[in-house]
Amino acid sequence: MTEKIRSLQMNEDNRRWWALGAMCFALFMIMLDNTAVNVALPSIQRSLHASTSSLEWTVNAYTLSFAVLLVTGGRLGDLFGRRKIFIAGVVVFAGSSAAIGFSTGDTWLVAWRAVQGVGSAMMMPATLSIITNAFPPAERGKAIGTWAGVSAMALAIGPVLGGLLVESVSWQSIFFLNLPVAIGAVLVSLFAVRESRDETVAQRIDLPGVATLTVGLAALVLALVEGNNWHWSSAREIALFAVALVGLAAFGLVERRQSSPMVDFNFFRSRTFLGANVVAFIVSFAMLAMFFFMALYMQNVLHYSPLQAGVRFLPSTLMIVLIAPMAGRLADRVGPRPLIVFGLLAVSGALFWQSQLTVSSGYGTLLPGFILMGIGMAFVMSPMSMAAMNAVAQAKAGVASGILSMNRMVGGTFGVAVLGAMVATLGRSKIDQLLPALPDASRARLADALGSGAAPHGVSAQILDAGQSAFVYALQYGLRLGSAVALIGAIAAFALIGRREATPVEPGEPHARPELDGAAPAPEHRPQREVIHA
Repeated sequence: MTEKIRSLQMNEDNRRWWALGAMCFALFMIMLDNTAVNVALPSIQRSLHASTSSLEWTVNAYTLSFAVLLVTGGRLGDLFGRRKIFIAGVVVFAGSSAAIGFSTGDTWLVAWRAVQGVGSAMMMPATLSIITNAFPPAERGKAIGTWAGVSAMALAIGPVLGGLLVESVSWQSIFFLNLPVAIGAVLVSLFAVRESRDETVAQRIDLPGVATLTVGLAALVLALVEGNNWHWSSAREIALFAVALVGLAAFGLVERRQSSPMVDFNFFRSRTFLGANVVAFIVSFAMLAMFFFMALYMQNVLHYSPLQAGVRFLPSTLMIVLIAPMAGRLADRVGPRPLIVFGLLAVSGALFWQSQLTVSSGYGTLLPGFILMGIGMAFVMSPMSMAAMNAVAQAKAGVASGILSMNRMVGGTFGVAVLGAMVATLGRSKIDQLLPALPDASRARLADALGSGAAPHGVSAQILDAGQSAFVYALQYGLRLGSAVALIGAIAAFALIGRREATPVEPGEPHARPELDGAAPAPEHRPQREVIHA
């Protein structure tokens, strides 16, 4: 008994595991909140008399601020201390969660959701960079695998717990639940996490870089999020894509002239780092698009309730929870590349299997695809994160984590937008075939409604059946596109990501940068200095 108590007490041997626990605790809070909010939207609408547009922006405001500020949040951690920025992010997230719970109108709700996204953008890169600094390369895969497993577990529990809280307490309880979790994460972080930052550069924020990246990414994400609502050829969409192009091009030019740029483009000279980010974009493109539209399919075609649909995603997330930690440990032994390639092939197979669905498919038809998707994601997520973090100097872990997280977010947003456009375009073509006698304006309205997986209210059974058939027809092709994209990702991973860590750790630098086989070093290699404070 005494030995067990001693093993739970914090000391130099187990401090890194306490730090991992704190990071997982915070990550669980972020992911749980993301999924639980979707279940609460109908209750929020009734309670605050919110408009449909406000409900959409309850989700979009968070997504926008989160995706746009991830790289900035990661770089702030590198400059001013990862523990400091992480704790600040937790405080912002918890404070905005409380404010959301006390909101009396939809305007305040949307505003505080945007602030909550800022907190998440400060926390998310810090969780991975702190883990990278706490664990040596030989144990990093195991730690990141645990981190990925906790993320999946939160995604699985979110809809179920959110549904129970909304039904038995209130929608506000979803946000108030963040407060005790945040307090626990802060307390453990203060005692377990060593402060670390990048000492190779001055503590100066690259304001031109932050401004141009924020404008470019904000325009891009907003254009993707609203593309199907505003129509891709509208003046607003064209203007947003133009602003995104100018902003991101300006960011590239500005960064090359900065003495201490926010993003060092030499990162991408490493084929492994480049490959990991390509994989991050592609796997999120495939996964989030599938989850989003399969949820619509199960609710609007198979007529499951939101809770019933959420439960039926559990096989995917259960596979990630069980396999991701093992995949991380295996990546420590054999390297990340074979696991990532296998995982993306499994994701491709899962999406192709799901593309065989019909209007009358039962859950038994979908189940093998969900299981295979979970297995594939488990073999991709932690090895991908490990490959990216091991490919850069440890002093740059924060911004590297932010870049990886940003590509995941933008990839998922792209996936939902592209599949939504396919559903609307191919669905309209199918509706024209099935309902040629229907007026053109009515067919257009029916096609516009396909993006939500439902037909307009008050229509005949014939029109409803045609709308569902058109949605399923378009979804089949969309899932096949996702399967092809995942297959391309497997090829890219094999070509870009290094096989194994080839350079031994330097004596006296327990967490020195490992050079991965296949990574092209920068022309100038300057020694990196990482200072870690107790």
